[in-house]
Amino acid sequence: MTDSTEQAAARFGRLTRTVALVGMMGSGKSAIGRALAARLEVPFVDSDAEIEAAAKATIPEIFARDGEAFFRDREAEVIARLLRGAPGVLSTGGGAYLAERNRIAISRTGVALWLDADLDILWERVRHKSTRPLLRTADPRATLAALLRARAPIYALAELRAEADPGFSIEAMTDRVLAVLASRPDILEPAP
Repeated sequence: MTDSTEQAAARFGRLTRTVALVGMMGSGKSAIGRALAARLEVPFVDSDAEIEAAAKATIPEIFARDGEAFFRDREAEVIARLLRGAPGVLSTGGGAYLAERNRIAISRTGVALWLDADLDILWERVRHKSTRPLLRTADPRATLAALLRARAPIYALAELRAEADPGFSIEAMTDRVLAVLASRPDILEPAP
């Protein structure tokens, strides 16, 4: 362990498996993931960013050029590769956990933690973003609501869950996630 990793372990414990953050677009996977990784002093990776870097294209461009099926295959390859690294925090795309192959890969070497945010929170966070190809519809809020209804039962398969609160800052939500992880000493070993 490096000195900084030892310091983090002394404060929060040691992460023994990669934590894959799953949930809807806008649930905070990237923001909470970065904050969580910083607190635990472990690597943070975003599967969408890794896909874009490998493809040298944005996700909307990949969807438009190659289609969703092509994107999902690349996503599964990237997630499997990222899970082979040292324990860290992995932010997955909103649709990643829907694929059984990704759920299996995550459960084999990591743990899935669902950032559970309600429709109002999600809509507030995504309504002004043009980078969400699935929301390019006549009624994006209704589309988001339909996606949430369809996906929530699958996200609920995650081993761990942290419920978002509209009043929470990134720090407060990260505290909640750390509390959830601390309930599992097989994932976050207690501080010495």
